[in-house]
Amino acid sequence: MKRDHLTRDAFLGGRLHLWQPQNGFRAGIDSVLLAAAVTALEGQSVLDLGCGVGAVSFCLATRVRSLSLTGIERQSAYAELARRNARDLNFSMDVIGADIANLPQNLQRQKFDHVIANPPYFDPRTRKASKNTEREAALSGQTPLDVWIEIAMQQLVPKGHFFVIYPAARLSELLNALKGRLGTLAVLPIAARSNQAARLVLVRARKDTDRGLRLLSPLILHTGTRHMKDAESYRPEVNCILREGSELTWH
Repeated sequence: MKRDHLTRDAFLGGRLHLWQPQNGFRAGIDSVLLAAAVTALEGQSVLDLGCGVGAVSFCLATRVRSLSLTGIERQSAYAELARRNARDLNFSMDVIGADIANLPQNLQRQKFDHVIANPPYFDPRTRKASKNTEREAALSGQTPLDVWIEIAMQQLVPKGHFFVIYPAARLSELLNALKGRLGTLAVLPIAARSNQAARLVLVRARKDTDRGLRLLSPLILHTGTRHMKDAESYRPEVNCILREGSELTWH
């Protein structure tokens, strides 16, 4: 990917800067929220499925030091940017260019404390395809959601955690994919404002346990019921996550 087709963008209030494609799929608030949701401890291992340029892993590593990070990315240009970002940030991350449905055998034998995923959101049957082939692959994907969940289950240590962010409108699809594979579910709806329906959900699942499902109170991103002026209106707790890299609390 040519240098003049890239931007170097600030995350976490400037604590982190990442190279991204100017016109392809670009990490944003979803990646920061997912990273904030991961309850990793220093020294633990994390597998990032479909890591892109590494935004989720690097936001997490900014908050939790000494993690063992592994990323899987099938698009070579994004995988190379993830490696470049790791070098620039002086983070250690093993970025493997592979499809999650066809992992290298040596990786299949590894187990991780946490698996994180930001799967492609958009159903190609209900949306107009992007002319940018890399963006289209990132948005629609070619790997079924069931495969993402199955790989997460296989790669987790016993009682390890899986974290995923997904559209609220497709929560039933996600829960069906998790059923029988990962249990003890917590679902956190994310809404822009208090008078609006949730657009996204964060889901935490635990391997080898099944204590049912908890539907948590929604995370509201903005103050007020509508956009009043050309300025940020994030709620204080959300601003701490987005600008200071704080951990998201699972109540």
